[in-house]
Amino acid sequence: MADSNRGSFGSKLGMILATAGGAVGLGNVWRFPYMAGQEGGAAFILVYIGSVLLLGIPCMISEFVIGRHGASNTARAYTKLANGTAWKWVGFLEVLTGFLITGYYAVVSGWCLQYVYASIIGELHGDANYVTQYFQEFAADPFRPVLWTVVIFLICHFVIIHGVRGGIEKASKVMMPLLFILLLIIVVASCLLPDAGKGVEFLLKPDFGKVDRNVFLNALGQSFYSMSIGMGCICTYASYFSRQTNLFKSALQISVIDLLVAVLAGLMIFPAAFSVGISPDSGPSLIFITLPNVFNKAFAALPVLGWIISLLFYVLLSVAALTSLMSLHEVNTSFFYEELKIDRKKGAWIVTISCAVIGAFCSFSLGATDKLSWFGKTLFDWFDFITGQVFLPMAGLLTCLFLGWYVPKKILKDEFTNWGTLKGRLFGIYFFLIKFVCPILILLVFLNQFEVL
Repeated sequence: MADSNRGSFGSKLGMILATAGGAVGLGNVWRFPYMAGQEGGAAFILVYIGSVLLLGIPCMISEFVIGRHGASNTARAYTKLANGTAWKWVGFLEVLTGFLITGYYAVVSGWCLQYVYASIIGELHGDANYVTQYFQEFAADPFRPVLWTVVIFLICHFVIIHGVRGGIEKASKVMMPLLFILLLIIVVASCLLPDAGKGVEFLLKPDFGKVDRNVFLNALGQSFYSMSIGMGCICTYASYFSRQTNLFKSALQISVIDLLVAVLAGLMIFPAAFSVGISPDSGPSLIFITLPNVFNKAFAALPVLGWIISLLFYVLLSVAALTSLMSLHEVNTSFFYEELKIDRKKGAWIVTISCAVIGAFCSFSLGATDKLSWFGKTLFDWFDFITGQVFLPMAGLLTCLFLGWYVPKKILKDEFTNWGTLKGRLFGIYFFLIKFVCPILILLVFLNQFEVL
């Protein structure tokens, strides 16, 4: 049962939007469309949907079960179910992972705010070389990226200190609909460009000839990372769920929202890129170098429209970054204020200040100094590598083993069926997946990252 003094979501819609906001991030906007386009278009999307059903949704439900049952921060929720065994450290691993991701993710989130500002004052107009040089000079600047990192932390901090209903839920009810409105506006503008149909075809026309082992492994990896498994966000938000929340239905709804954002992002990017003959690249280069060039060329005849679309796009990115950052911040805030027995505001300040310092050093490593690089990787790259390729799959794998092989099956069934008030027809399938299938799939994702397979 939940502590009556803890926060909780005030409505089902608020809960879904907040949790979906935690899952939807920058990866949906650049990584998914690029992977779909390169690996079979609609064929990849179909494989991805299968991966979500086999891996993403069962893992999300698992974190829901732990979070709601524990009704506390992620570390304590695992500890309650671990009964004094070493399994409790899985919760601490998730909190640590969320803490480290918060630090470096805020750097890229800050870049989005810089590009909103740059769009407003018209700094992004120019040829491809100018846009490339603009990004490189900005990323290497010792001051501006850190300033924007601090700004986005302060915005996030302001939301977090107002609690679950007054902060996270209220902000999510504004930001998630705004995200979809902005997406739809840019999709329409992009699809009305000359030759935009080629971009739509590139994304949505199935090419089953490209479907091979790598497509399956990449789809599994994308389904795992896209849904924010293993970093404490899902578990922490679930601790604010009511006993009436249908965990399976909620996981399904959040997965649909996550997929919808990703596909709409593809319909936003590819038609515009194909219209001007620019091949979309992956990663930060797509967001901060390729797309400004795409917008400049695509709307050259109507510069004002190009300016509006560019501005809306970077506002969209900032919203996506902020909803994810809020969930990461809350993972750590809830941990500190509950474990240190301090108030929420003090817990939030610990996270904001410490993660801003981490973010500053990660930012410095990207060009301001060469003293923060080791073995060919910058500090930013090391944070990304250790959290993304090691800690996240490790936490996901251990969570499945924890629930599948250690926690009493009755606890899982009670949570899944809301203590018998819901029909548990799918429980057997869910339990089989997390006990046998999901651990194997996560292991495959882990090995594929290191090119062991």
